[in-house]
Amino acid sequence: MSHFNVGKKYHNERIDDSGHCNANDGIVVLSFAKLCWLGGMLILSVVGGVLTFSLEALLVFIITTAISLCMGHSLGMHRKLIHQSYQCPQWLEYLLVHLGVLVGLAGPIGMIRTHDMRDWAQRQDKCHDYFGHQQPMIIDAYWQLFCDINLNKPPTFKLEQRVKDNNVLNLMENTWMLQQLPWALLFFAIGGLPWVIWGICMRVSVSVLGHWLIGYFAHNHGERHWHVKGAHIQGHNIRFAALITMGESWHNNHHAYPGSAKLGLKPGEVDLGWYVLQGLKKAGLIWAIKLPKDLPKRPELEPI
Repeated sequence: MSHFNVGKKYHNERIDDSGHCNANDGIVVLSFAKLCWLGGMLILSVVGGVLTFSLEALLVFIITTAISLCMGHSLGMHRKLIHQSYQCPQWLEYLLVHLGVLVGLAGPIGMIRTHDMRDWAQRQDKCHDYFGHQQPMIIDAYWQLFCDINLNKPPTFKLEQRVKDNNVLNLMENTWMLQQLPWALLFFAIGGLPWVIWGICMRVSVSVLGHWLIGYFAHNHGERHWHVKGAHIQGHNIRFAALITMGESWHNNHHAYPGSAKLGLKPGEVDLGWYVLQGLKKAGLIWAIKLPKDLPKRPELEPI
């Protein structure tokens, strides 16, 4: 999937904004599904976390969170499924995307749609505050965690055939919440209720909240190496979060080179996801890795 072409400000084959689209004209509405999903996870985490805490349960939380965020969200959902920044066997892509679904944000198609719509909006001359995390933190938290935005004149979202016609990815999309259940049963069989609370509920709650929090800072505060001319919203690098986000917090780098499999581009920018990719490459499991030098030049990209 090629997102950027020479001489064009923005090009995404999945987004058709050839009509009179508007990224700023819309309303934010409460999502009952998000309220029930995340609200339920948060309640179980707070109450159950206190009652079932142990060092073993904490370790389960740390391990499962690290695996799902790095292998799943960063490598599977973001760098592979959305940006196609490397290639791998189909079975490995399914495994990585499944781990990404377990993060608890959405199914694979939902993640692509949310990512691409936000990316499209941010690169317009003007976009709604919802897309750019431009409201005060408490309002933005409510919007991002429990609401959706309905644009009056949205672009058309068109999935590529490799995703649209893929039965496995469609199954993941249709059952993305239920995919926690087999792991919950396995955790209960091994470690009882504490493993379920900390390995499922606490992990999902912290991952979703963390995803929002990093997104908020990455569009408002932090260092920048590049400026995208004409884009209403700019990305920022959040250095302190590089380790816990597996490199995803190098967001200014990502705004500059969205198709790059490597997010930490400057010396000292730690990118754990990239290190894992290098290990998989040595094992012969991935190839055709894209770096900034492999991407089309962008005339609207200015170094700072």
